[in-house]
Formats: sequence, structure tokens, C-alpha cells
Amino acid sequence: MAGVRRGQPSARLGGDGGASGWAGQTGGRQAAARADAAAGGAEALSVSAAMALAKGALEGVTVRLVGEVSEVSNKPGYKAVYFTVKDKSAALPCMMWNNRYQAAGVSLSVGMLVELTGRFTLYAPKGRMNFDVFSVALAGEGNLRLQVANLASKLQAEGLMDAARKRALPQLPASIGLVTSPRGAAVHDVLRTLRRRFPLARVLVAGVPVEGAGAPAGIVEGMRSVCAVGAEVVLVVRGGGSFEDLMPFNDEALARAIAACPVPVVTGIGHEPDTSIADMVADVRASTPTAAAEAVSPSRESLAHLFSVRARALHACLARRIEREGAVVARAADRPVFCDATLLFAADAQTLDLAADRLSRALPANLARDAERLDGVRARLMRALPLAAARERARLSVASDRFLRALPLAAAREGVRLDALRVRAARAGASLVPRFERQVGVAAAHLHDLSPLAVIGRGYAVARTEAGAVVKSVAQAPAGSQVTVAVADGELDCRVEKARVVHTSVEPWEERA
Repeated sequence: MAGVRRGQPSARLGGDGGASGWAGQTGGRQAAARADAAAGGAEALSVSAAMALAKGALEGVTVRLVGEVSEVSNKPGYKAVYFTVKDKSAALPCMMWNNRYQAAGVSLSVGMLVELTGRFTLYAPKGRMNFDVFSVALAGEGNLRLQVANLASKLQAEGLMDAARKRALPQLPASIGLVTSPRGAAVHDVLRTLRRRFPLARVLVAGVPVEGAGAPAGIVEGMRSVCAVGAEVVLVVRGGGSFEDLMPFNDEALARAIAACPVPVVTGIGHEPDTSIADMVADVRASTPTAAAEAVSPSRESLAHLFSVRARALHACLARRIEREGAVVARAADRPVFCDATLLFAADAQTLDLAADRLSRALPANLARDAERLDGVRARLMRALPLAAARERARLSVASDRFLRALPLAAAREGVRLDALRVRAARAGASLVPRFERQVGVAAAHLHDLSPLAVIGRGYAVARTEAGAVVKSVAQAPAGSQVTVAVADGELDCRVEKARVVHTSVEPWEERA
């Protein structure tokens, strides 16, 4: 067990009770036994023994307590951090070894509410009691503030709180989105302010919870809803409250939704001292809901001043424009073309006259020159034609002589070739004729067997209509019609006197098939 040296720096240790100061719980029990013996009539205890007895009794108890830090001593070179916690009626000196203090991750400061776990101990040389702290944590609101501070540091490192990222508010927004509780006073303050300052704006209200675990998600959904229906700027507001009441506006998801909102976001959360992470990442932070409404709406006085300034500027601009255009019109009116209309085409008219005069002089001269050139060409042509005809006749005579000399030789060569071909054809024909003579004989025999003349020669006759079609049915030769009947030695022109149908037992070929 640790001794009293844990209560003060080693430099402060000293005195006759140093040896007894190292006693633990065992020494404390022995001291208690000696105290019991002394009370029963034995010898009295020394101061060291009495302190050891008290020390052993205290160090056997581990407690948790909550208090406010009133003073802190964390000097370089010390092995421990010394501080005091208090409440309304008591104060307790504490010490915590550096390794435990650094592992706790809490930086103590005056006014901080902390929760401590440890045990009481005594520093015998000075007779002082200390609280040996094993662990320390922020209590209540202090812990929440630490979480908020850590989240703020994280978002700031990501650049969500940079001023360069924040957007300017629209000067005259036509649609204003309001995300707040529908039952709080903030919604009435904002609506009353907007109605008084800028009644032309359309207010899109999204009623959401602003307290509780589901408040951040509801606020994010409300922002999305008003942006979806055309809000040009979004107000996220709520009235005052405790730090715990305002914790939904320190939510990381809400902070990222505000930073990613497509339109500027103005926050008015709580009162002037209250600052949340939503305020830090918003494009504009207002101290109250009413101030947020004033930030997005121009006052009537500012609008009147703006309209007055714009009217004067517009009047001056129009006056300068009219004066400038008047000067342009005056300069145009002074131009000669508007004073005398003939000046517009005078130069072109003169040019046309000069061209007509030059053309009238040039046409006869050109015609005469062309006639002379034509006569010269005709004369050259008359002289050149007889010579050209004589040259062509000479060339024709030479070609005719050459043709007459070459024709007998070519005819002789072709005659020789023709005789050779005639001999070859005769030899080839002599070998082909016998084979085809047999084929022709067989075909002639078959043709004679199939010939209708052979049928007629056996006593049959063939009747034809006037159109030459063979009569196959009595319907083709009705009574009174002319038919031609072919017999073996000629034809008979006949008239049908009567036609009748004779039924035979032989069925047509199609039916028999």
C-alpha cells in the first residue's frame, strides 16, 4: 500500500515520523491493536503510531465523489498533480500521479465539475489528509462540454467552420424556410418579425422536435423538406434552455447537414451566450431567433433607402442615356444626306453616266475591229482549204495504193487458212455423222409412232374449230358451228348439225389416276 509520501512532493518529506509514514494497512492494524491496549491501561501511543493507525483505517476505503475544482497545481518537475475540490460546505485536497492524470485525458481547470474515484490517505510528517485520486472524469455538463469541444475541434480541422466556405445571404429572399418547434415561442417571434419587416416573403415552416434523441434527425429532415419546395434561405431556431436542452444542436450529423445544405443556413439558437456547433458551421449565426429573422429580412427603412438610392441612380442613368441618344440624333440630322436626298445617289448616278458614255464610244469601234478580224480569218481559211484538201487527197491516194497492194496477199493468206479449216471440218464431220445418224433414226421412229398423222393414217380423224383448236368436247362444237376434220389424205370442212353427249364406261384419265 502507498504511504504518506503520495500526499506531497518528495522535497517536502522529513521529520522524525518518516519511518512510520511508510506503514501500510498491516501497520495500521498493529497501531490499532496498540491503541486498544493503551485504552485498556497499556502505555500511550506515539504521534507516529497514532498517524499510522489513522492512515491504515482511511486507506482501506475507496470512494467516489463529485466536486468543483477550486485550485490546481501542475508544475513542471512534480510527480503528481495537486488540486482541491469543494462543494458548498467543505473542501478536500487531492493529488493524482502524473501517469494516472495523463491517462484520464482530462485537463483540470478551476470551476470544472469533476467526478473522482480514490481513497483517503495521510501525510504523517505534516499531519495532513489527502485524497489519492485513481481516476477523474467530467461530471454532468462538464462531460458534455468536453464532448462538444472535441467534436468542434474535429469539424474545424475538416474546414467546416472556415469563413471562406460560408455563403452570403440573399438580399431579398422570396421564400424563407423556418425549421423549429411548432409549439415554442421561437416560431411566433420569427413569424412576427418577418411579417413586420418583410411581409412579401413566403415562409415555409417545418415543425420538428428541438429536444430529445430524435431532434437532430428531425431538424435535418425539416431542412431537406423546405429546400425541396424552393426555400432560398433556411432558418434553424429555438428558444433558450440549459446546456443539455441545446445538445441536439451539437450533433455531428446535423452539423454536416448544415454544411452540405444547398442554400445558406442561419441559426438562432438560445440566447446571446449560447453557442452550439450548429452556430459554428452555419453561414450566419444570430444570437436569438428574432435576430435570425432580422438577418434574412430587410427592414422597411433599409428598403426605402435602397429604393431611393436605386431610383436616383436609375433617373441619372436614364437622363444620361437620353442626353447621349439626343446628341446622336442631332449629329445624324446634321448630315448632308438628310438635308439633300440626291446626295445619297449622286456619285452612283455620275458613275453610271460616265460608263454609258464610254460604252457608246466603245461599241462601234469594237464592232469594226471584230469585223476586220472576221474578214482576216475568212481569207486565211479560203487560202488554207485547197492546200489542206490537196494534202488529204495525197494521203488518201497513198493509203489506197498500199491497200490495193496488201489486199491480194491478205486474201491469199486467209484462203489458205480457210482451206485448212475446211479440211479439218470435213475430217471431224465424217467421224461425228454416223453416231448422230443412228440417234436421228431412233428419234424419227419414236416421232413417227407418236405422230397424229400415223393415227389418222389408221382411220382416225381430228376435228378442229375455226380457231384451230382441237375439238375435245361437244361443248366446243355446238350445233351450227363450222369445224375442219383432218383425214389421212386431206381435210373436210363440215357444219355441225347436231351435238349430243355419249356416256362411255371409260372414265377420264384424271379420274382413273
